[in-house]
Amino acid sequence: MIYSKSAEYAIQAMIYLAEHRSEENTMVSTIAEDYNIPRHFLAKLVQSLAKHYLIKSVRGRNGGIKLSKPARDIRVIDIIYAIDGPPAEKEMCVIGLDECSDSVPCPMHDQWKLIKENIRVQLGHENLEVLADRLKEKRKLLG
Repeated sequence: MIYSKSAEYAIQAMIYLAEHRSEENTMVSTIAEDYNIPRHFLAKLVQSLAKHYLIKSVRGRNGGIKLSKPARDIRVIDIIYAIDGPPAEKEMCVIGLDECSDSVPCPMHDQWKLIKENIRVQLGHENLEVLADRLKEKRKLLG
């Protein structure tokens, strides 16, 4: 995919926080259990999310995590960049060739370049508030 499994877990955790929209802190273990994410792994992802100011992390008896700003102000691409970093200067070829660029394209370069850009644009437009609302609607449909 265009992002790692780590970023996928981080997106799920962030959607969880947006969906529950609580002013109270949420335990990492609660999210890990609900999404079947290894707790220690999610705890490491939470550190990166906090370092990038996407969540607030509080230790102690009433500790846990919560969004650092409104869900509508957090885009999916922000989460991906916090976990995976920005796109590499030299991206991998979709069919695995050593070199693939505008000047030395592989057979799929032009099509794949457009697809990647469309994905980045879409992820840059999607915010957590909308995703959380869509998830609630999906759960209603599933009954």
